[in-house]
Amino acid sequence: MLNEIASGAAPLSASHTTESLSPWWRRAALITMAFGFAVLILLTTKVYTDAPPIPDQVISSTGAVVFTGKNISDGQLVFLKYALMDNGSIWGHGALLGPDFSAEYLHTLALHSATSIAQQIYDTPLEQLAPAQRAMVEAEVRTALKDNRYDPQTRVLTVGPAYEAWFQSRPSVWIEYFSSPVKNGGLSAKTISDPVELRQLSAFVAWTAWASSANRPGTTHSYTNNFPYDPVAGNTPTANALLWSALSLIFLLGGTAAVLLAFGKFDYLGWKARPGYLHPKILGAQVTPGQRATLKYFALVALLLLAQTLVGGAVAHYRADPGTFYGFDLAAWFPSNLLRTWHLQLAIFWIATSYVAGALFLAATLGGGDPAGQKKGIDALFLGLVVVVVGSLLGEWAGMRQLLPDLWFWFGHQGWEYLELGRAWQILLAVALLFWFGLLVRALLPAWRDPERREIAGLFMCAAVAIPVFYLPAMFFNGTTHFSIVDAWRFWIIHLWVEGFFEFFVTVMVAIIFLQFGVVTRLTATRVIYLDAILYFAGGFIGTGHHWYWTGQTSLNMALSALFSALEVVPLTLITLDAWDFVRLSRPGSDSTRERVEVPHKWTFYFLMAVGFWNFVGAGIMGFLINLPIVSYFETGTLLTINHGHAAMMGVFGMLGIALIVFAIRQTADEALWRTLEKYIWVGFWGLNVGLLMMVVFSLFPAGVLQLMDVLDNGYWHARSLAYTGSDLARLLEWSRMPGDTVFIVFGVIPIAIAAVRAYLAARKTPRGAGAPIL
Repeated sequence: MLNEIASGAAPLSASHTTESLSPWWRRAALITMAFGFAVLILLTTKVYTDAPPIPDQVISSTGAVVFTGKNISDGQLVFLKYALMDNGSIWGHGALLGPDFSAEYLHTLALHSATSIAQQIYDTPLEQLAPAQRAMVEAEVRTALKDNRYDPQTRVLTVGPAYEAWFQSRPSVWIEYFSSPVKNGGLSAKTISDPVELRQLSAFVAWTAWASSANRPGTTHSYTNNFPYDPVAGNTPTANALLWSALSLIFLLGGTAAVLLAFGKFDYLGWKARPGYLHPKILGAQVTPGQRATLKYFALVALLLLAQTLVGGAVAHYRADPGTFYGFDLAAWFPSNLLRTWHLQLAIFWIATSYVAGALFLAATLGGGDPAGQKKGIDALFLGLVVVVVGSLLGEWAGMRQLLPDLWFWFGHQGWEYLELGRAWQILLAVALLFWFGLLVRALLPAWRDPERREIAGLFMCAAVAIPVFYLPAMFFNGTTHFSIVDAWRFWIIHLWVEGFFEFFVTVMVAIIFLQFGVVTRLTATRVIYLDAILYFAGGFIGTGHHWYWTGQTSLNMALSALFSALEVVPLTLITLDAWDFVRLSRPGSDSTRERVEVPHKWTFYFLMAVGFWNFVGAGIMGFLINLPIVSYFETGTLLTINHGHAAMMGVFGMLGIALIVFAIRQTADEALWRTLEKYIWVGFWGLNVGLLMMVVFSLFPAGVLQLMDVLDNGYWHARSLAYTGSDLARLLEWSRMPGDTVFIVFGVIPIAIAAVRAYLAARKTPRGAGAPIL
């Protein structure tokens, strides 16, 4: 029996040994995946024909060329080269340190047009008009902005004199914006000063504003479904946004009812404890050299997490006080868009590295040991990851400092939010992930050959191979690709890669951990994996499109994405059904002598329970709050988005990453070392969860609600402008993040980092070839 546990096959009772899984679980998972992919691919390919057209020429009513399609493309390159997507946003996608450039341009263009019309008709300044006169002027403005004068045959867009005049004035507006960190959210002074680049940037932003307002042919709304909200410019919610929001609630209620009915009828669904088992524990297994080699990964993970949180604190400070960092001109060397880039990239790096190491650790346990040369492969992969992490972070700094004039896209900063690392580093990362998958396959082959473990091992391989394969869409575009097309592929990574296949991968790893503990049977673990795959894929694949509501997609995307995005909440609600099972399994049990037996991996269980809590709160409640089209229309790109991002990314994927750290430390540390490290784990657990909760409750959520109210009262452009973000109340709520950030870093991250580094240093002192018992 000890050998079975050591090899990863927990002993099965006779009743469970003879049970088998219905083939319909596999078929249902494959059918769900095929259907979801078919619809997602349809929506993705449609953007190539439905995206807002880029005219070859934009001409005035007199026939003069205002700007060209090449100017628009070059302007997008300027936007990317200077990392302005990590400062402000386009169509709501980007950072919140600066304005939404599309919304700001559209609103100021509308005001400029209204001023011109008021002067022409009434010879009176706009602000001095009588209410009826002003209403007539604004109606004229809305009509002019909504009129689509693009000719698809000649690919020429004709604009009025007010549009031309406002475009010509934009370079001076940009000069003012880039003049000081106080005015632009922490950019370096004079980030862009070249007149040619300023004109090109103006062309790109002017085009995005035109696409935001001009009616899509055959409809009564713009290419971006009337986003951003701006009544002065004629942008108000569409009927589709209201209709599909209401219908998505029906999908949510129906899906939840169906799943709850299934859980009521079939009492074996979910994390059901193994009959007769008293306490979760692994006995007699040996720590392999490859497993011990993963401890340096976890030490690196903890240090990257620490760096990410410190950088994140600096980014939050930029929103609270962009002009100075406690008297130091931080923007001169580390501008806000660079620090935000590092904050995002470090988060991706440390979470992904934790999963990479955790998978290697679990593969050795499930496979029964290390294949020949596995440790050398793990060491080589570690060096490769270090090169990618350090090289890409330095490259982003060099690219934004304009030290890579011709190579910024390849080795510097690509400019696309979440995918900032240069294309060369992306390729190296993809190669490293493929190499990692090869290491996993080598370790899992013994389990694959064992009929008892074959299905679990196969699911592990399927979940793992999806990680490198579905990272490839990050390379389907470049700096000149249409913005709408890029956003489609970008969210294949941000949503599908992370919230789809990483969710699946997470479920498989958690199932394997529980299987190794012996608290569930092989049948239960396999069934839960298939069930979660069906539920996550049913809504998650097509639900990717909820990020595309306002980026140039049609109403078809809104309809399908709203309905299926609502289903993403269903599996998250099921976490509440599993909550008591998690609590029960983590409690001390009693052995045959009725003595209390402590659960060796209780802190791993606690972090897994935290994953469940934040999955429901951060991804479920906070995510669904902003997913409905009618809510997203007013909210996207506000602090409610950041609120969801922090609660879901850190609360779910981050807590699981730390659970893997704790699991590996407990498995490899002897009892004396563990007693020393456990107090750091205890403090870190509560520090991370309490600190994250304080961030959400004291700052991010209330600040997001108030910003949403400002959108409703004054328009999207205003809530994203310095007029609101620089107000006393907005700045006060930013400062109110400090207590939560302090608790999170000092009492959460630092203790975990100490434990991970000390565990690694202790492992280095272990004699080569030693295989100390796990427990």
